[in-house]
Amino acid sequence: MLTHEELLAAVPHCLDGTDLPELGEKYEGKVRDVYLRAGERVLITTDRISAFDRVLGLIPYKGQVLNQLSTWWFEKTADLVPNHVISVPDPNVTIAHEAEPLPVEVVVRGYITGVTKTSLWYLYEQGERQPYGIKLPDGLRKNDALPEPIITPTTKAEKGGHDEQLTRDEILERGIITPALWNEIEMAALVLFARGQELAQRAGLILVDTKYEMGLVNGRLTLIDEIHTPDSSRYWLADSYKPGGGTLDQPVHFDKEFLRQWYANKGYRGDGEPPKMTPDFIAQVATRYMTAYEKLTGQTFVPGEQPAAERIERNLTQRGKG
Repeated sequence: MLTHEELLAAVPHCLDGTDLPELGEKYEGKVRDVYLRAGERVLITTDRISAFDRVLGLIPYKGQVLNQLSTWWFEKTADLVPNHVISVPDPNVTIAHEAEPLPVEVVVRGYITGVTKTSLWYLYEQGERQPYGIKLPDGLRKNDALPEPIITPTTKAEKGGHDEQLTRDEILERGIITPALWNEIEMAALVLFARGQELAQRAGLILVDTKYEMGLVNGRLTLIDEIHTPDSSRYWLADSYKPGGGTLDQPVHFDKEFLRQWYANKGYRGDGEPPKMTPDFIAQVATRYMTAYEKLTGQTFVPGEQPAAERIERNLTQRGKG
């Protein structure tokens, strides 16, 4: 684990973006840069981080943590659902099959929580008992476990935009996804979540909820993007969770919610000018991300070089020869 001082020193050198035209045509997303080349995607995860659907800051080594942790998870779940990974030639980089992303993502939720205006807890607290078309019982408190994991679909938000929250019936009525494919997506998401919960429990963590993005590769349902990272999932320290603890008794987060809660505590929920993160807080967020990586994988996080076109190109060439 890098020290707080080492992370403070790294803050001014966060990777905000890449300019590697040698790798192909570039598309910039919320938190990563994507280069398209000959049936493949070169995914470069930067240190950009978003919260409340906006890019709000930079976290040192976040990209490398997410890239390497997601790679680890892909390996741990490859027997359940095919994924798009071809190779990982660089700490920041994944080479992936060109996929046809599906127009919806799914969130699997095991607990009722969250601080955003679209979170399950926020809607429930406002009196909504069927958020996303799913009937929930009265009497739930913030952070309570749900009777069983539930799936809520959402559209993919563009940079600076907001996810459109949908129900299963709306997806089928609009013809966004066929019933057969939707059933396949639900089954895949639930088995992935069960595996995620199992491995998180072994690491002393609770996988609270997670977002999965799926696509089609040669017509076959395939897991794409990233999986079970602190950006796409919520993790609580198991020893800090008290069932029925409610709003005032919060578990320790090792995920992006730690950042969101900081903004919410300052009265910011996505509208107007966000408060500026201090270097000290940025280092704290980085520590949470690295802790999640180390607890889950059992490996010490060691940062590598920032992505360089010539090194990536060399690895791609060597892979092609192999």
